[in-house]
Amino acid sequence: MNAQYFQKGETLDYTPEEAVKGGSVVSLKTRIGIVAADTAAKEPGQLHVVGVFRMDKEESKEVKLGDALYYKADGDKITTDAESNIPAGYAAADSAAEDTDVLVNIGFPPAPAASEAV
Repeated sequence: MNAQYFQKGETLDYTPEEAVKGGSVVSLKTRIGIVAADTAAKEPGQLHVVGVFRMDKEESKEVKLGDALYYKADGDKITTDAESNIPAGYAAADSAAEDTDVLVNIGFPPAPAASEAV
């Protein structure tokens, strides 16, 4: 195989089926992306796949720097619960149980289990 450089990879091209608002979370099955700007249906846009984003988290969940975090599509929140949720990345700072948000580094989500790897 001969690999040729294509792009830096901090953002990826993204064409949604339906209109999406900038800042929306998009599932990429084994990780998430964040819509860079409002994008009309079937129009080209960009997804951030690297960076630290302030995101809503499940209430009453304490998060420590470095904790693995997951996107819970049902509820549109970040959680520490891996089961049935999408790897989002890791905590870029502590977040107390009473905090409503958490800083998430989305560039380096936990690796999928070997059975899930493609």
